[in-house]
Amino acid sequence: MTTSSKKPIEYPLYVAGKASKTGQWLDVHHKYTGEVYARVAVADAKTLEKATVAAVQAEADMAALKPYQKQQILLHCVRRFTQEKALLTDILIAEGGKPRAAAAAEVERLINTFQLAADATTQMDAGRVMPLAVTPVAAAYEGMVKHVPIGALSLISPFNFPLNLTAHKIAPAIVAGCPFVLKPASLTPISALKIAEILAETDLPQGAWSILPCERSAADILVTDDRFKMLSFTGSDQVGWDMKARAGRKKVTLELGGNAAVMIEPDTALTDALIDRLIAGAYGQSGQVCISVQRILVHSDLYAELKKKLLAKVKKLKAGDPAQESTVVGPMIKEKEAVRLKKWIDKAEKKGAKILAGGELNGVLFEATLLEQVDENLEIYKDEAFGPVAILEKYKNFEQGIAKINRSRFGLQAGVYTQNLNKMLYAWEHLQVGGVIINDIPTFRVDNMPYGGVKDSGLGREGIHSAVRDMQEERLLVIKNG
Repeated sequence: MTTSSKKPIEYPLYVAGKASKTGQWLDVHHKYTGEVYARVAVADAKTLEKATVAAVQAEADMAALKPYQKQQILLHCVRRFTQEKALLTDILIAEGGKPRAAAAAEVERLINTFQLAADATTQMDAGRVMPLAVTPVAAAYEGMVKHVPIGALSLISPFNFPLNLTAHKIAPAIVAGCPFVLKPASLTPISALKIAEILAETDLPQGAWSILPCERSAADILVTDDRFKMLSFTGSDQVGWDMKARAGRKKVTLELGGNAAVMIEPDTALTDALIDRLIAGAYGQSGQVCISVQRILVHSDLYAELKKKLLAKVKKLKAGDPAQESTVVGPMIKEKEAVRLKKWIDKAEKKGAKILAGGELNGVLFEATLLEQVDENLEIYKDEAFGPVAILEKYKNFEQGIAKINRSRFGLQAGVYTQNLNKMLYAWEHLQVGGVIINDIPTFRVDNMPYGGVKDSGLGREGIHSAVRDMQEERLLVIKNG
């Protein structure tokens, strides 16, 4: 950790669409140097109440926005994010510890997500005509269904993609016509506040949105208050399911954790490109990705060859300064998480696991780690590692490999490498996950995909169209002719 004489930058929060400094501050640490490089205003209970009241009062105005108005708002954000690319990238490097290439890629995804939302304002179906004359009694009736906003939303975003996963909550809320209050992660709040700064330049209705860094205890209103009609949370499975249990009557969508697996069949060529994809999926962004490659299942016919090729590249990875263009593995989000991961790996080694590479930490820097012979009952195997570690394991036949993947309590996405169409379809039919990725890693995501999981990985789907539908409800009109 280093210290700096430079005064930390101060960022206001945004309550009911307006910048405000509350006099209470949260220090934001540079994740690589450890220094306090910024402070953000923190919301108290009074501020949260003001934001909640404003969001409820703005429901009618948000619902009244026309598609062209929503599109103009979203396209303004696209233009401004594009202008601020360099600054947004630097913010992600500092507050999130993201390597420069990963930070720049996330800024591009932020822009793309808002562009997809702008497109959706004119592309999504507004409703449908419904034939009701299905019996003689109903012969004189016709029906129509339209999609209407569900109302005020409470949104809680995570630390690991503080721009893009915040975008995946805000952008569809605008398309759906819903006012919202968003709590960003306390470890990475500045990205959301930069989005807020640009939202404040738009013609969103007065009071329709708030972005409020705050303590988890103060934000409990976002979970329990029935004035919010829906809660959208992205984060850990323990926290998410607890929130759902306390959420009352509101709708809840959860995008939670995983321990994603990729499976490699013997008809797959072990090219450098494939090995590079495994490296990117397991160690990119220090493995702090819900669909990071945690388990690599390799058919026994390929195991020795893949192990040799993968290990050669893993050993060359060095954790380091995220500001450097060459860095692949940057710091973990905080030292506590690095220590937790170290304990899990040491425990696995004592139980017979073999550390092929890595396994050591230096403060917040954790070496790219590759394991084999890991007991399936240990945390490093069955829980979400959320760090730069991957586990190699063998399987003998395709069905056995699928069954191994399904034994996880998580089910977000899985990857399967095979050239056999029947096996592709079998995987799609039998894998208990939200998404099956063929001939690529489970870390693959495009921002218009329906994205989400089953089992402990959550419920509901993100991706613009899917999220918008979750934020709306159907309203039926029945007309009796003559």
